[in-house]
Amino acid sequence: MNVILTILLTVLLGTAGCTQLPKVGNDLASDPGVPIKPPATELTADLLFDFLQGEIALQRNQPNVAAESFIRMARETRDPQIAEHATDIALRARRFDEAQEAIDLWATLEPESIQAHQAAVALFVATDKLDKVRPHIERLLALEPENVDKAFMQLNKLLAHHADKGAVLKLIRKLAAPYPDLPEAHFAVSQAAWTADQFKLASEAMSQALKLRPEWEMAAVHQGQILQKIDKNRAFSFYSQYLDRFPGANDMRIAYIRMLMEEKEFDQGREQFQALEQANPSNPDIALAIGLLSAELDDLGNAEKYFKRALQLGFEDTGAVYFNLGRIYELSQQDAKAMDAYRNVTNGDRYLPAQVRYAFLLAKRDGVPAARRYLKTVQISDQQQRTQLLISEAQLLRDHDDFRGAYDLLDAYLRKYPEQVELLYDRALMADKIGKPDVLERDLRKLIQLKPDNAHAYNALGYSLAERGEQLPEALALIQKAIELSPDDPYILDSLGWVYYRMGNPRKGIKYIKLAFDTRSDPEIAAHYGELLWISGARQDAEKIWRAALTKHPDNELLLDTVKRLLGQ
Repeated sequence: MNVILTILLTVLLGTAGCTQLPKVGNDLASDPGVPIKPPATELTADLLFDFLQGEIALQRNQPNVAAESFIRMARETRDPQIAEHATDIALRARRFDEAQEAIDLWATLEPESIQAHQAAVALFVATDKLDKVRPHIERLLALEPENVDKAFMQLNKLLAHHADKGAVLKLIRKLAAPYPDLPEAHFAVSQAAWTADQFKLASEAMSQALKLRPEWEMAAVHQGQILQKIDKNRAFSFYSQYLDRFPGANDMRIAYIRMLMEEKEFDQGREQFQALEQANPSNPDIALAIGLLSAELDDLGNAEKYFKRALQLGFEDTGAVYFNLGRIYELSQQDAKAMDAYRNVTNGDRYLPAQVRYAFLLAKRDGVPAARRYLKTVQISDQQQRTQLLISEAQLLRDHDDFRGAYDLLDAYLRKYPEQVELLYDRALMADKIGKPDVLERDLRKLIQLKPDNAHAYNALGYSLAERGEQLPEALALIQKAIELSPDDPYILDSLGWVYYRMGNPRKGIKYIKLAFDTRSDPEIAAHYGELLWISGARQDAEKIWRAALTKHPDNELLLDTVKRLLGQ
């Protein structure tokens, strides 16, 4: 596949970011992108030299030299094929300024080229140059009028990694303005407004989409979720009225049930469950959906009933059903039944996770060595699955407080396969547990270099520095970068508050840790929150938070250490 199309596909799948652009392979010459011919213009000595130098550089896997040669040729010849080839090579060399120049030239020379504008969008989104994206998206919309609806449905996924959600909303509103009669354009505006926390605008835009296409169930489900943020009574009315009008809207009914149960309207929720089941008595998909919803609402008995019904009705992906049965049996502490369910997952996407869960339960029953032996019998098909199994084995050791064993396992594998960057984070965490801060710092810095959009790596390194009281300004900068990449992560918010506390600003620290705690009452966040309340004088509030956390997590090491240190008990 052409590299530029590969980039576009990556971005459209929602994984854009500088690190997602193609890396130069070991053998660039084997896949040099667009086959290139000498430019059609008269060959001067300089052009001939650049052409030959570029081709030889490709054969020798020297993409930087090749990029410089073809960029010069593109400027001189203004040949669109040369510009396209220069784009391809510059992206491979990760020379984004030159790639931008080449793409601009290519799109100018071939304004009707869909591929040129796709490449421009991919590059500018991935390098956070939102201001340059709009004209290329507008051109793509004009060039492919038959796909405009699909394009609008992809827009928010395309721009999901851009940190400034307000700017994304502004861009999508401008793009949608010429399409007032297209429901998908209003849907896109609504999604962007939702992400930017502008719920009134999100509801208004989705309402317009539903006026244009009243039967559009996906839009109705989104509208219900938006209204729950604005006014729960309006949301109840909307769900009820929509289902009166479209009683066969199963996804909408499931969303309505979820809201009723979350708001403890159990009688109405059960009525809707019955309506859903009665309307679809032989539908295994609906049986599975009811089971999943029941599990989500902690109604484990009902979940078991409907998962079994899905199997009886012939749900095709039996592995998914057995996996979910295993999970609810685990939650209800029926380990033997859970193990039986997991052993019934013999293929498909859930096969590997099911075997890992079986191994963890086996460790509880027969000990860690038995579980590790079992993991070595699990059938794998590729290196990625091998890595996942290794991470799971390390987690098994970690869960049983064998931090040295987990570290040695990861360390040995990374020494043999140093390219497995997925393991760097895990080895760093284990290095911290066994008192190797130098390894932790080295691994996390390497991970940041290789994966500069990995929020957890920035956060872990920043938090580690803050805990040791070292390089606090850098620790703050690292955690702020993590916040940019993942602004709603409660653990990163907790780290931000903690580093402010370490820098002598507990008032600012408590602001962020409270946000984290309100989002997720994790025991370690509770430990930090209580400590900042304690030193701020709110000691009764601190004790209340600690005691509540200890009730749920009596063995959490950080929580116990914090309480012992500050309360002396």
